[in-house]
Amino acid sequence: MPVLSYQLYSSRNFSGLEQTCDMLARAGYEAVEPYGALLAQPDTLARAVEENDLRVPSAHVNLAELEADPDRFIALAARLGIRTYYAPYVMPDQRPTDGAGWREFGARLDRAGAPLREAGLGFGWHNHDFEFVPTADGVVPMEAILQGGPDLEWEADIAWIIRGGADPYDWIARHADRITAAHVKDIAPAGEKTDEDGWADPGTGVLDWPALYAALGRTKAGILVMEHDNPSDDARFARAGVALNAGLEA
Repeated sequence: MPVLSYQLYSSRNFSGLEQTCDMLARAGYEAVEPYGALLAQPDTLARAVEENDLRVPSAHVNLAELEADPDRFIALAARLGIRTYYAPYVMPDQRPTDGAGWREFGARLDRAGAPLREAGLGFGWHNHDFEFVPTADGVVPMEAILQGGPDLEWEADIAWIIRGGADPYDWIARHADRITAAHVKDIAPAGEKTDEDGWADPGTGVLDWPALYAALGRTKAGILVMEHDNPSDDARFARAGVALNAGLEA
């Protein structure tokens, strides 16, 4: 059964890390997924998760920082119990503009992950929506990334796939062997939740999570990470994520 985790980026605008981890443990989470800024505070992060008996099976890592000092992240993985890192984003001005460029970007990711794999860790890519918008030469960047980086894992963010105009079931089925984690977030009905950038708590939006969970169950996803990019109440969102997961596992 996949580990229930929580992307700590969801709570960046709320109480401190230790208070957030306490809230998540009380809500019923097993694990958390830190992002780059928190990896720069290893002592604080380690204390917060240890005091609340939380695991850290995955983390988001800045690609340039990983390339510059892979040993730092290997040591951090040993300290926190991280098994897999995912690079989560590339800025618009750094994005390739054609298929060849995206394939080379995939190869760059593969090279960056080589030291992690040699240390027994996993490494992959976490998508947003732009990877599903074809380039001028008709290439879908996500396909090119996976082609260019044959050893890459994929943390599939389902809601972003949909916002990119793609069919999540098709992508899940075709790349089931590459998907080792998934982000669970929901999209609000059109015109709703504008104060939360159109996102909804898991299970309260338009996504068919029973069907999506069934599809993800046919992948290698060992971690399901609850995420909301801009919740007005992170504790409310956290509780909704636990409730959705419990209901679908029952």
